[in-house]
Amino acid sequence: MLKIRKTFKYRLYPNRKQRESLLATLDVCRYLYNDALQERREAWKLCRKSIPFAMQSAQLPACKQADAPMRGVYSQVLQDVLHRVDKTYKGFFRRGNGFPRFKGKGWFDSFTYPQAGFRVEGSQVSLSKIGNVKIKWHRPLAGAVKTLTLKHENGKWYACFSCIVDVEPLPANDSVVGIDVGLECFAVTSDAEIVDNPRWFGTAQKKLRVMQRHVSRCSKRSGGWRKACMFVAQLHRHVFNQRNDFQHKLSRELVNHHGFIAVEDLHVKGLAGGMLAKSVQDAAWSSFIAKLSYKAESADRLLVKVNARGTSQQCPCGAPVPKKLWDRLHKCAACGLKTTRDHASALEILRRGLRLRTETPAIAGVALEAPSFSYGA
Repeated sequence: MLKIRKTFKYRLYPNRKQRESLLATLDVCRYLYNDALQERREAWKLCRKSIPFAMQSAQLPACKQADAPMRGVYSQVLQDVLHRVDKTYKGFFRRGNGFPRFKGKGWFDSFTYPQAGFRVEGSQVSLSKIGNVKIKWHRPLAGAVKTLTLKHENGKWYACFSCIVDVEPLPANDSVVGIDVGLECFAVTSDAEIVDNPRWFGTAQKKLRVMQRHVSRCSKRSGGWRKACMFVAQLHRHVFNQRNDFQHKLSRELVNHHGFIAVEDLHVKGLAGGMLAKSVQDAAWSSFIAKLSYKAESADRLLVKVNARGTSQQCPCGAPVPKKLWDRLHKCAACGLKTTRDHASALEILRRGLRLRTETPAIAGVALEAPSFSYGA
């Protein structure tokens, strides 16, 4: 049976002593990250030599003997920090940008137990070197647990269990749908269903503006400044949670009701660099498509990403229908189709997706990407 990796996130309720231990562990991990990064940079600068993970990991026992705070942190947690440094370096050389940076206070917010050092015990989770921490099981933990990451967000602690779970296929469904995402409406389907754009960030902007003015009036690094910054961060987190909840519910509904889903393969990073950047970021199309993709895979549905070029400039019948950005109606002289611009785009996306499914052998539960396909009349 097909298996996938899934993360389950739960709220932790540590007591005062446990909170101090968790924060102390974060500080030790941050110092180790910065020291490991500095060692790599200096080795390359002075000797033109690259230091691998194995060499840095072999130094950990001696470092723990010399540093008392490090002895209070589980050994595999420290090794995972070195893995993070190694991954960031490899990612930089693979991408060609995003060189690893030092982590200041407040910029290192999680640490991981990669294999062992934790155990679930009823309403608590036992953490090595920290103790038994109360946890809120708002949903059952499924599958085989592989890693546990503890994350600090806005003064709250969360436990993220990464698990290997079996795919839970839904009953077969022959319904097909194409989805066109936008700013005026968040999404329009080929069935002419319109999903309004909630604009969570735009709604919160007035309150956010007042909070940010309060931050600017405070003396930097003072107690009042830190408290004001915390309120701003909480509002941003609230907006994120609203957006996340909306996208989870919408993607679940689409996956439950359709067996084949076609979406555009959008270059959101490029779209977010123009004059509509704030609105594009607020819509968060990449996040929505990612949720749609993994839900479709776990439900044994088929999600197809089609080339986004020209979907609004072509009729589903294949005839070109040029439009300006402000033209919101679609009128095709060839087939006589009259509808909204977004609905016509959704129909065209569905046509391209079905054509791609016909031309490419489809594997159930796997999203097919087609960024290089070009479609004509």
